[in-house]
Amino acid sequence: MLFGLIGKPQVETTCFGVLAEFENGAELLEAIRASRAKGYSKMEAYTPLPMHEVWEALGHTSPLPSIVLVGGLVGAAVGYGLQYWSSVIYYPMNVGGRPLNSWPSFIPVTFETTILFAAFSAFLGMLALNGLPRPHHPCFEIPQFENATRDRYFLLLMAHDPDFELERARADLAGLEPLSVAEVPNP
Repeated sequence: MLFGLIGKPQVETTCFGVLAEFENGAELLEAIRASRAKGYSKMEAYTPLPMHEVWEALGHTSPLPSIVLVGGLVGAAVGYGLQYWSSVIYYPMNVGGRPLNSWPSFIPVTFETTILFAAFSAFLGMLALNGLPRPHHPCFEIPQFENATRDRYFLLLMAHDPDFELERARADLAGLEPLSVAEVPNP
């Protein structure tokens, strides 16, 4: 048995989730709202084109802006700190009677290291949050899933949801009248 963060015991299953195929985005949005109303919280949606309504309906929030902010602040501190250390502590040189800690001259490098660290934080944070690199997803085992990049819309109810029961999930999705419902095997 595996124990979740909430403390509710979860049984390890051979199923990754249940996948339903829909013909258009409106049906997918209706299915997401109906599934959330039935208590499902761990879902993924796959669409052939970006749909911001799907992101909102799934209730996703992203910690990426916070990661980028922290990366930028660390970059600013590193850039300023490196210049301060080198010109005040390690190799102080009085040129023209200016103070050793001449902060206006430190601004360009501080700005550049802020941008550099924020950009790297955004890139690495995006990879980590998306679980990349992931060359194989369990949904690839379903033959109909090839149409996810062409003209079909898919909703996956994930098995690690605390309210997930295979037969109930299959029946709930079948009640939404999808084109097909398939069990996704666990890798």
